Parts: sequence; C-alpha cells; structure tokens
Amino acid sequence: MSEPARHSGLGAHRQPERAERPAGGRHRARRAGLRLAAACAAALTLLTAAPAGALPAGGNVRPAADSSGTAEYPVVMTIDTLSPQVATPNGIVTITGQVTNAGKSAVKGAHAAVRKPYKPLDRRNDLAIVAERGTPDTKDGVELDSPQYALPELNPGQSQPYTLSVAVSDLGLSAGGAYELAVDAWGGTADNPRDRALGIARTFLPYNPGAEAQPTKVATVWPLVHPPVLAAQTVAGSDSDQPVPVLRDDSLATEFAPGGRLYELVDTGARLNGLTWVVDPDLLDAALAMTKTYRVQKPGTEGSGKSAKDDNTVQVQGGSPAAVAWLDKLRAAVAKPGSQVVALPYADPDLASIAHNGSDLAGMTTALGKAATAGRLTVEGRLAVDTRSDVAWPYQGHVDQQIAALAQQSGSGLVLVNGGSMPESDSLNYTPTAVRPIGNGQSAVVADETVSALFYQDLSSPQAQTRATQRFLAETFAITHEQPQNQRGLLVLPPRELSAANAKALASALQTADGKWISSVKLDTVVQSAADPKANTAVPAPTDYPTQSRASELPAADLSRTDDIQHDLDTLMRVLTLPQRVRGPFSAAMVRSLSTEWRSRPPAGSAYRAGVTGYLKELTNAVQVPKKNRVTLAGNTGLLQVSVRNDLTQTVTNLKLVLTSAQPNRLRVSKEEELVLPASQSVTLRFNAEAHNNGPVAMTAQLWTTGPDSRPYGEPQKFRVEVTSVTNGVLYVFAGAGLLLLLAALRFVRQRKRRGGQPHEDGDQPVGDGPAAGDGGAAGSAPRPTADGAEGGAAQESAADPAGAPAPDGTGRTDDTAGDGPAQTPRGSSPDGRDRAASDEKVGP
Repeated sequence: MSEPARHSGLGAHRQPERAERPAGGRHRARRAGLRLAAACAAALTLLTAAPAGALPAGGNVRPAADSSGTAEYPVVMTIDTLSPQVATPNGIVTITGQVTNAGKSAVKGAHAAVRKPYKPLDRRNDLAIVAERGTPDTKDGVELDSPQYALPELNPGQSQPYTLSVAVSDLGLSAGGAYELAVDAWGGTADNPRDRALGIARTFLPYNPGAEAQPTKVATVWPLVHPPVLAAQTVAGSDSDQPVPVLRDDSLATEFAPGGRLYELVDTGARLNGLTWVVDPDLLDAALAMTKTYRVQKPGTEGSGKSAKDDNTVQVQGGSPAAVAWLDKLRAAVAKPGSQVVALPYADPDLASIAHNGSDLAGMTTALGKAATAGRLTVEGRLAVDTRSDVAWPYQGHVDQQIAALAQQSGSGLVLVNGGSMPESDSLNYTPTAVRPIGNGQSAVVADETVSALFYQDLSSPQAQTRATQRFLAETFAITHEQPQNQRGLLVLPPRELSAANAKALASALQTADGKWISSVKLDTVVQSAADPKANTAVPAPTDYPTQSRASELPAADLSRTDDIQHDLDTLMRVLTLPQRVRGPFSAAMVRSLSTEWRSRPPAGSAYRAGVTGYLKELTNAVQVPKKNRVTLAGNTGLLQVSVRNDLTQTVTNLKLVLTSAQPNRLRVSKEEELVLPASQSVTLRFNAEAHNNGPVAMTAQLWTTGPDSRPYGEPQKFRVEVTSVTNGVLYVFAGAGLLLLLAALRFVRQRKRRGGQPHEDGDQPVGDGPAAGDGGAAGSAPRPTADGAEGGAAQESAADPAGAPAPDGTGRTDDTAGDGPAQTPRGSSPDGRDRAASDEKVGP
C-alpha cells in the first residue's frame, strides 16, 4: 500500500533502535554477545540521533547523519560517490567514501563493509524514516563478508578513504524498487577493544530491471536571477541618446565568467532536456549594459544617491567580454527544442511583501502590472524567444490568499507553490499531479516539498551531492511506482539563487532518471495535464504563512517610500523636455527597490532604496529657488526679484513660480509667473509688490507645475521682506505741509506788527522783508521727494545677497539685476553674484 503524499518527508522523530551485529559469516558465533553489548549502548542512542537541518523552503528533508562521533560510535562514515547511480541486473556498484575517527581513542582492527538490504522501500514514508536514522540499526541490513576494506589504525582526527565494489546479485536486489544502501565500519578502539559497529553511512540505490510504468512528467524550474546591480544614475556618453550605465558593484563580471555561478547555471542547464528557464529580465538588461562601456560605484557610495562622477565611480572601458559570451551562451541554451522560458516581472518584485505590507498602496498593483509587461518585452527582446509572463513565483513558493489575490490582480494566472503551503490530505495515498485550480480562473502548480527541499541544502561537498542525488532518484522512483499506470506531473522548485554545486547535483539526478521512470518536460506540459480532483486546492489563510518568511519581508515603511518615488518621478517628468533620459532608469530602479533578491541581503536592499530616493531628490532639487534670508523693500511699491536656477543638463518647462505673502494685508505681490529654464542657467522673475506697513513680512517662493493637475515642485523657499519708509514718507509730506502753514502764519503776524495796523503803499510788498519775488520763491515751493519718499521706493536685499542693493535709478528692483529688462532673465551666474559655469553634474541621462 502506498503512503499519502503528505508523508513524503520525514515522519516523526523516532529513537533509533539498539545497534547490534547482524548475523552472517564468521561473526555468527558472537551474535548473542554483540546483542548484549549493543544493548548496553541504549542510553547513548538519543545523543547520537542526527540533528534536523533547517531548510529555507520549509521542506522536511534532513541531511543524513552517517555517524555521530560518540564514545560508542566514534567513526564518521561518508559515501562520496556511487557508480552507477541506478543498479542494473548483473551489474556492479562501486562505492567510495571516507572513514574518520571522530572519537578520543584510536580505532584498531576495523574494516568497512556493505550491508545487504532486506527489502525495497516501496513507500515514500519509508525513505524518510531511513534518511533520519542516526546510529547503526538492525534495520540497515546484514553486513556482507565480501567485499570488505581493512582499515589501518586511526588515531583521533585521522581519516582514511575507502573503495568498495559489490555485485548487484550479492545485494539481493531481486525486485525493482528503491533500496537502502549502507556502509559501516566494524572494529574496536584502544579504550574499548570489543568488536562492534563503530559508525555507518547510508544512501539510496534504485534498482530498475525494466518494469513497465508510465513515467512521471517532471518540470524543473531553472532560475536565472541575481540581486539588482543597475543603479538609477547614468552618465552622459559621447552619444547623448546612449547614456553610460552605472552599476552598484561589479559582481556580475565574476559570475558571468567560467566558474561563476551564472556561467555554470547556463552551462549545466544547456545539457538538459525539457528545462523551464525562469529569468529575471533585469539580469538580462544588466548583462547587456556590461557589453559596452559602463561605470561602477566605488565601495561605500552605493547608497549616497549622488550623481555619478569620476570621484565616486570607476569606468570599465569597452565592457566585459564575459557578459558578451554569457548572453550568447544563454541564447543558444534557451533555443534548444523542448525548452521553455518564463519571464519574471521586471526585477522580480517581492509579491509576498507587497501583498502583506503594501496592499493599501494604490501604485503597487499598477507597478506590478507594468513590471510584468516590461519583463516579457525585455526577455523576448534580449533572448529572441517566445516567453510566458503570467507566472507568479512568490518568495520560496509560500502562498496564501492575499498573495494569490495580488498575483491575479497583476495579471498572473499561474502561481508556483511550495508543497508545504498546500499539503495533501491523509486520505490521499499517492502523490497527485502538480497542477490544480485554486479559484477565480487561477491555477497553482504545487512543487513536491520533499524533492524540492533536497536542493535547498548545502551541496558543496561530494557526499552531500551524492546524498541529494540518490534521494531524488529514490523519491521519483517511488512516486512513479505508487500508481504505475497513472502518469502524473511533478514540479521541482529549487531556490531562486540556485548555486552551481546544487545545479550540478540536480542535473545529474534528472539525467540519470530521464527516460527511465521520469520524463523531463517543460512547465506548460504539466500545466496542461488534467488536474487531480482529489488534490488539495485550498489556498491557506494569511495567518498560516510561515513566520520565518514573514519576518524577512520588506516593511510597510519601505514599500510606502518606494511608492512615493513614483509620485515624485511623475512630477519630475512633467517639467523635463527630454524625459526619456530619466524615466527609464528611474522606473526600473523603483521596481528593483522591491526585488525579492533583497530578502537574503537586507542591508544591501536598504542601501539601494536609499540611493534611488536620494538621487531622485537630487535631480528634483537641481531646479530650485536659491536660498535667501532677507529682502528690503524701501517704499510702498516696488519689484521683488526672485531667481530660479536649473542645474540639469536639459531645459525644463511647464513650471511657474508663486510668491505667497504670510500677511497680504501688509504686503501684497502679483500673481505667479511661468518660466522656461535653459540647461545649466538661471532665470530671474520680477513680482510687483505693494506694501501698507513697515516691518518684516514672511514670504514663500514655491515652484509649481503648470496644467490642470498642478502640483508643488520641490521644496518651498522661505525668506523675509523688510518693508521700510511707508509710514515715514507720509509723515514727511504732512510735516512739510504743517511747517509751511506755520511759517505763513508767523509771517502774517510779523507783517501786521510792523505795519502797526496801517496799510502799505504797495500791498504786495512785505514789511521789512526782501523783494517779494524772493520771498514768494521760498514760501511757494514744496520740498522735492527723495529716493526714500513714498513713491519709487527700492526693495533692498540683505547682506546675504549683496547683488540685491537698490538700483541707482530708484526703480525698486531687487535681487541681482540692474536696469530694466524682460520679466525672465537667463543668467550664467548664480543669484549670489558669483560666476558659475554650466555644469553636467546633476543628471547623467
């Protein structure tokens, strides 16, 4: 009877049975004594159990613990190679490995030998039980008298390689199936010369005599992803339409070269049939950018957000030959008949983080949809193949209702799922086909949890590779023979950043089983299979999402800041005359900020997001009102002059400057002024000002975009206007008039006194005064208004802006201009009066 697929991993932890010397050969006479000796070790068995290895994918495959190195079992055994990997009738199996004395006493008179298995392991749960055994067990089989490998005396810490070749007939493999293959060390130690089992190593050996069975269709995901390296910054090249890209580091140059991870993935995958290449389009763009001259940010400057310059980047002239060769090699591999290419959304955004922490951000769903479209176009353009782009692959395949809903909203009708998220019920006694409907027209392809988890382990050592490969062969053999005439589809879902060693182990397993009990097919072949009505189709609730995976998600604050980038970028796009220089790099960088690859590199992800935000702010602030502290308006009317500076290398338009008075009842200014700013220049705008009282008035200068949906641009600039001579000028007029009246009255009184009340001969001639004409000129002329009078007052800027001194003609102009002119004055110097050359330091595109 077959086991439910739910138990395809390990069962509950069991205490290993007491090790005893199996009967057979020259050791039969000592059977009873060995049983007694083994029984004495009962207290040690819990200490010698293999620890479970935690798997990122949530799988429950444990690395085999071949021996524990305790006083009772001091020898650690390994099986490094097994040849062939599948036993055949009348064949010979060769085993190589290492014997290491991990105890504190010398190992003496020991040998290594193969144990003959009792029976095939027909159920997947039986495989799991064998894999979790630690110390030697009677269930491991009977030791063969031949072949045996005599071991020299091994002092503590010493190792000895061994090689054993055994005939398949001696192993007693009569029926087809997956068998346990164990190699143990038998002997004594200096402190305990009793002859006993000292350690054991286990693996699996499928025996395939050619029994007819419908092969299982196996679709294998072959991921090509890498943390984003393209920065938002670019540098203007000799061709203005082709800016030089900037990379945050040069790690890809190593990965593309022979021996690098990405090189080995393509080289290994090119040899496989029916492979499903899952590609991050951003990686292809980075590779293409590296085929020509590019720049790399210097260490420590990645998150600064500064423009790319010679002092913070290094130029790689001519590009990377490794990137050129890698792209050519990849194009040839994906064009192989029977292969399929799946394009991830551009930069592989973290679907789970967005679903859990950014569902209320309106721009996220739109960004995901655009990323999917951009992903398809990029992959098809770079690789010249048809692609499928409606596939969602959430982090490590974990899914819940929120993730599935977001995937569907962003256009993904197919979700790659870890089997741990959707386990099968106990009533199902076989492994169902991988594809299944999950509602609302969406389907899931559920990967086998145990098989996929094999390749989440560290497989850098030969023994680890052999262990994973042989377990894969045993598991797939058992799946096929659960229901030999019921062909099913299986999905193998390795980790996103599949290592070169793990890829080689997976490739070896696929090549060994392909054409025997499995058939390697592309993803679409499995998807098009008929769904099993008994398979689990229930998507778990968000509360069932793995806690460890949720802890590594992008927090809501980071998602919100990234969402704000889109709003700020839209504002910047409105004013640029060459928006294509900025739109592409920034739109891509915004999605890169959300990449799933940052999960394993949180500090690098934070630095990348900070760099994108900082650079966008720097570009936006390159068009600004220069800072000023105080402006003096000497009079009740005048002109307030405000400069706007453009440090970008392109003209900006669709902008207006608005001055707002905090006290319009005291100081009122004219309406806003629209402006066009040439590249690397300043423009000065003049605003009519009307003052009613002396004293300081707070003023705000704010740039706005024009159009029906006008929005603020950049930060507001606040300054103070000091109004003088408004009330004093009026008093001067009244005081002058009063003085004239007083003088006239005094003159009249004096004349009356001199005449003594008698009329003069000439009534127009004053008594005792000079000529009438002279007196009339002094008394009848009003004082002239000065430059400080009520009219024609000048607005004078403080010492913070020395160029803003009053104009000598008394027109009331302020700031850094002299003489009349147009309302907008392009200038090649900054408003503070210092000469400034046109600079390209702000925008690279």
